[in-house]
Amino acid sequence: MHELAKLGEIVEKTTGTRNPTKAPNESFIYVDVAAIDNTEKIVVGTRSMFGSEAPSRARKLIHTGDILVSTVRPNLNAVALVSADLDGQVASTGFCVLRATAKVLPEYLFYFVRSRNFVESLTSLVAGAMYPAVMDSQVLDQPLPLPPITEQRRIVDILSRADGIVRLRREAEKKATELIPALFLDMFGDPATNPKGWPKLRLDEICEVSYGIADKLDTSISKEQGLRILTISNVLLAGVIDPTVERYCFATENKIKKCSVERGDLLFNWRNGSESHIGKTALWESDEKVLHVSFLLRLRPNAKRLNSHFLWSMLNLMRARGYFISVSRQQINRKFNASELSELALPIPSKELQDHFANSIEQIRAIQSQQSAATGKAQAIFDGLLAQVFSK
Repeated sequence: MHELAKLGEIVEKTTGTRNPTKAPNESFIYVDVAAIDNTEKIVVGTRSMFGSEAPSRARKLIHTGDILVSTVRPNLNAVALVSADLDGQVASTGFCVLRATAKVLPEYLFYFVRSRNFVESLTSLVAGAMYPAVMDSQVLDQPLPLPPITEQRRIVDILSRADGIVRLRREAEKKATELIPALFLDMFGDPATNPKGWPKLRLDEICEVSYGIADKLDTSISKEQGLRILTISNVLLAGVIDPTVERYCFATENKIKKCSVERGDLLFNWRNGSESHIGKTALWESDEKVLHVSFLLRLRPNAKRLNSHFLWSMLNLMRARGYFISVSRQQINRKFNASELSELALPIPSKELQDHFANSIEQIRAIQSQQSAATGKAQAIFDGLLAQVFSK
């Protein structure tokens, strides 16, 4: 076992501030908490702005090799290592900035703040809080094992190799998710421009479109008392159902008749959320009897004329290309309601060709499942190494 040291004992006591408003005509790059990809642990969404536009939280000076630790919602572990292109720029006061001294390698610090012990320790400090946030002093009070620099280098080398494997697996998984839209475009072309000249049909000619339950739901209903209800939280941006979100509601015969979701039905997010979420569509592929809320339109294709997988792929492709927002009549409160969707004229190839596409999708989804499993295994190995190195 190595001796323990608190973060505050091995990082710079002050990391500096910068007030961009004092140079209103100079541009700078701003890193806020939302700019951190908490899966990849990198900065992905910086904003360039003039000093006159700087928000009041844009005050922390950052340099290459600094580690940014979000003090807001520590359970999400939004952390990142500052790259050279952000040297001298400005981060939000929502970060605790860790700048390594000669006692510790920046990379070693970076791996420590990604460890389960670190995350769980900070999370325990905000349990039950309405606004879960820790102070910089609480971050700096966290203990970590501190071996000699030579041992730190050895540990960093092992962890970076494992981390690299995880990144490669994620890249492969991402490429696998691009296969379905690529296949759709190859077989059918862009549905917005219809370059292959498929005959167009209004969606309500080949698909039933209906709203779900609009009542205020009693969230205290248990699984034994009611039926499961699918909400916008269940429909992920990837176009699949998140099974971990479970809510139940009391269901009358009338509700079941009007708002039930059956195998092969699609759920279309017509409002709520950011613009990129308008039009995200999930396919229900279970025999479980469930209901859906009014923020999700239920699409029930005519099975003789329209393949559910074909429609699912088309609508998600159109969403990804911003189609629904660009043509919506609701430009102030962004939405794409049932009447707009029903009137939508879509290029519809033969049912035979749709079915052929659906069969190909099944093969692609098998590949995606394999990639996801491989990513999970690589992540588990990396997490295990972190736990081994940074166990107390």
